[in-house]
Amino acid sequence: MNVRPGNAPLSGCADTPVLKERGQHEVFCGLTGIIWLHRKMQDAFFLVVGSRTCAHLLQSAAGVMIFAEPRFGTAILEEKDLAGLADAHEELDREVAKLLSRRPDIRQVFLVGSCPSEVIKLDLARAAERLSALHGPRIRVINYSGSGIETTFTQGEDACLAAMVPGLPATEAKELLVVGALPDVVEDQALSLLGQLGIDTVRVLPARHVDETPAIGTHTVYALTQPFLGDTSAALDRRGARRIAAPFPFGEEGTTAWLWAVAQEFGVAREHFDRVTEAPRARAKAAVARRAEQLCGKSVFFFPDSQLEIPLARFLTRECGMTAVEIGTPFLHRDLMAPELALIAPGPRLSEGQDVDLQLDRARADRPDLSVCGLGLANPLEAEGLATKWAIELVFTPVHFYEQAGDLAELFARPLNRRSLLKNHPFFGSGKSSGGSLEEAGGQTAPLKVAT
Repeated sequence: MNVRPGNAPLSGCADTPVLKERGQHEVFCGLTGIIWLHRKMQDAFFLVVGSRTCAHLLQSAAGVMIFAEPRFGTAILEEKDLAGLADAHEELDREVAKLLSRRPDIRQVFLVGSCPSEVIKLDLARAAERLSALHGPRIRVINYSGSGIETTFTQGEDACLAAMVPGLPATEAKELLVVGALPDVVEDQALSLLGQLGIDTVRVLPARHVDETPAIGTHTVYALTQPFLGDTSAALDRRGARRIAAPFPFGEEGTTAWLWAVAQEFGVAREHFDRVTEAPRARAKAAVARRAEQLCGKSVFFFPDSQLEIPLARFLTRECGMTAVEIGTPFLHRDLMAPELALIAPGPRLSEGQDVDLQLDRARADRPDLSVCGLGLANPLEAEGLATKWAIELVFTPVHFYEQAGDLAELFARPLNRRSLLKNHPFFGSGKSSGGSLEEAGGQTAPLKVAT
């Protein structure tokens, strides 16, 4: 069911009690965000100060060989660094100098903290200040933490963008800031729609190039495109910018509501808004409807993984006809999620945080038609006869705004389609699949790969 923007229910799941769980975690490391961030910021280099494990993680997740010289790498902490027998700052200065001499295209360097660098209390913030003074003003050096000790993997992007905000230049102009790393093609679609609406003073964070870095001030209004940017939002608020509250642009309904909230802020007439959005809305509805045939009437269980869970649950329940049994999220940011929770009909359990064993027990009891979970849980659940969707694929695949709405629905329909095909197969006739790899083998894979 679709709702005209501005006529959303007032409460929905907003008053549903939240089950807060603190137990064993099953999440990726925050360093994973470098994979899509380095693609977005085309003159930036991400230097992780960490262990060989950090280097192997990035190279495996990214999928590019070292000799391809992608714009990320790892300054590996050896035993002598961990034991305090070497000056890690001196070595770091030397490595950054070598990097910049070899890569004149680099305009900003991110020193990314990891579990090892934080355990030994390596002050990367001070190192970033020192290196900025040494190599500036052409080169900007910024520090943030990608440590996976207390975070889920999407918070790596949040930490990165939040670290950029204090150094953004000031402006008194009224401008729209679109916040969140999107694939270039998706960002171009969003900027095109905003331009057609007559909103031309639009900046993006993160910008593709350092010369396009946005300025912010008390007249800046910003709209988030990703639901996991709580720290970035708080940093922008401290600079005097104001957030436009809206659902996130997933599916036809979410995209329309997001655009309409921005349009109202800039005084766009309703008639003009409808004219601009009519055609892409129709395409999105038709694309979702084709995939929703397999999803309608099915149940879905969200394990906490990426912080995309609540907006995706809204999309699946309202546009695809699914029933959400449980919506688990690593962290529930009430202010950012309020527009989304208001759109989800009461009924599903809401849980915040992780206790894997308890959540697995509930999923086994509920026997949902589809479980959205991390890679570590997918194959065991598949072996128990539960269809799964890898949550991380929803982060690496373009799924925002109108033109990707059908692709988003297809990502959820694919495992159910596979399950149906296997059920009628003479070898897999029991109805149980052979594991998560079959469905995902036909899916999209992650970007790049490297280490320094």
